[in-house]
Amino acid sequence: MFVSPAYAQSAGGGGFDFMSILPLILIFVVFYFLLIRPQQKRAKDHKAMLEAIRRGDTVTTGGGIIGKVTKVNEDGTAQVEIAEGVRVKVVKGTIIEVRGKGEPVADQPSAAGGAKPAEGGEQKGGLLSKLKK
Repeated sequence: MFVSPAYAQSAGGGGFDFMSILPLILIFVVFYFLLIRPQQKRAKDHKAMLEAIRRGDTVTTGGGIIGKVTKVNEDGTAQVEIAEGVRVKVVKGTIIEVRGKGEPVADQPSAAGGAKPAEGGEQKGGLLSKLKK
């Protein structure tokens, strides 16, 4: 019924053992170099890319839309032309890639490679007539 003196004594001596905490330190170091540091570098590069966006750049948004930047606003947005005459306002943070650095977009649609309107302000022909040229 009595506990023997061998069980009553402590086995470790009660001191701090560095070897018990060493695996936790090694796991943290591995996580830092394989996960945390590359993610911070990627975020820094993405932020620098967003700050360098200017008119005329061809960009890809997070939704997969490719367009040309026509205006960069100070409030963190950009106006992107996704088709001739179709401009959308996107948050700069959603731009994931700058596909090509271009020259600034001209204000006239004819300088951007668009078709010139015929007399009377209307375009003649449809999509197939443009392809035949």
